[in-house]
Amino acid sequence: MDSTLDFDADLLRRYDRPGPRYTSYPTAPQFHAGFGEREFRQAAASSNGDPIPRRLSLYVHVPFCESPCFYCGCNRVITRDKARADGYLARLYREIALAAEMFDRDRELIQVHFGGGTPNFLSPAQLQETIDTIGTHFRMAQGPDRDISIELDPRHVDPRDIAHLAACGFNRASLGVQDFDHDVQVAVNRVQSVEETRAVVDACRAEGFRSVNIDLIYGLPKQTVAGFDRTLDTVVDMRPDRVAVYGYAHLPTLFKPQRRIDAFALPDAEARLALLRQAIARLTQAGYVYIGMDHFALPDDELAVAQSHGGLHRNFMGYTTHADSDLVGVGVSAISHVADTFCQNARDLPTWEAMLDAGRLPVFRGMRMDEDDRLRASLIQSLMCQGEVGIDEIERRFHIDFRTYFGDALARLTPLVEDGLVRIERHRIAVTARGRLLLRNVAMCFDRYLDAPADVATPRFSRAI
Repeated sequence: MDSTLDFDADLLRRYDRPGPRYTSYPTAPQFHAGFGEREFRQAAASSNGDPIPRRLSLYVHVPFCESPCFYCGCNRVITRDKARADGYLARLYREIALAAEMFDRDRELIQVHFGGGTPNFLSPAQLQETIDTIGTHFRMAQGPDRDISIELDPRHVDPRDIAHLAACGFNRASLGVQDFDHDVQVAVNRVQSVEETRAVVDACRAEGFRSVNIDLIYGLPKQTVAGFDRTLDTVVDMRPDRVAVYGYAHLPTLFKPQRRIDAFALPDAEARLALLRQAIARLTQAGYVYIGMDHFALPDDELAVAQSHGGLHRNFMGYTTHADSDLVGVGVSAISHVADTFCQNARDLPTWEAMLDAGRLPVFRGMRMDEDDRLRASLIQSLMCQGEVGIDEIERRFHIDFRTYFGDALARLTPLVEDGLVRIERHRIAVTARGRLLLRNVAMCFDRYLDAPADVATPRFSRAI
């Protein structure tokens, strides 16, 4: 992928429409209740039959948070009662055992990620117990490429806890920051100091973590370019290995906490563009490489290296280097991608608990991909990770004539070509420097499900910018 970015505000305004983030294709709205535990077990059994066993990745969802961040759209439970973790973990361990028994023991677990919620709602001892339980039921990889990562809220981390996490095997951390401006923090109910954040970053480095990521959000209430620039200066000074800069999606009909945000305090479209422009300029000047979507990384980070070698992958955990693994999700609302299927656990805690108490895997919806889904998923994965599609490779792999099969998609792509976002060449389709910020729009041209009628009163997707 071309490493340069061309920020064209005019084009970004015109193409700023809702669309999927393509952490999967098909996307989650296509999952249905006709896919349940039986189908998931069948998919797991079929995935064991490959001559070369595919490795496994495990996502662990910890839903608890001590206080609500008003911008949040994650599945979480607000509580200060630490005892609630005990009952959750007892059932989580049951689910880990049920999930692990579906996979052959020769399949290595190469990646574990704790997300939430706030995973460090759990104590270091509880996190150690969880890792030990995973290691009892799965065959943990022992090589240097093993990833065990955790999302941390620096407000609730004692830097001394990081030594315990390192002893558990954690080697990657992602820190939520969003913005260091105090007025913005008050408006979204997340007041967090620079000092406590820097202390966690420094502790991760001291304990040998391979990677530290910081999450920022643009488009929050009361944000200004000057204030966000100060935040960017602070982040650049901390020098995390990766930075994610997400656009805030204000969807109060879908996410109840967002109703507590004053919509009149949100930056308008022009201000959002200015915030994004500033983030891109500041990070690229500081030497970060634009990976795609919202992600930046230092040139020697594994994401940047994987992209340069064509080994980058995108899944529900974002960008990853582990393309050769099936993803197993455990915990309330977690999503799995095994073989050619997707499935999701129950999204509310009582249902998830009841299904596990009945001895069942807590799957409540999913889908099996057909040949067309697999073809388009491969194409969209290539676009989102490498910024191009090899036409000859797609034709060989799926036995199609590309231009005939994708006639409608190429017609939808025509305006993007005319606007200089994409080039259609004889052997490939390539996203240009002008189009890199609009990867979602390019991918949408190949998404057959977007042709289906949608309930416009309830938007399903965030906007592109």
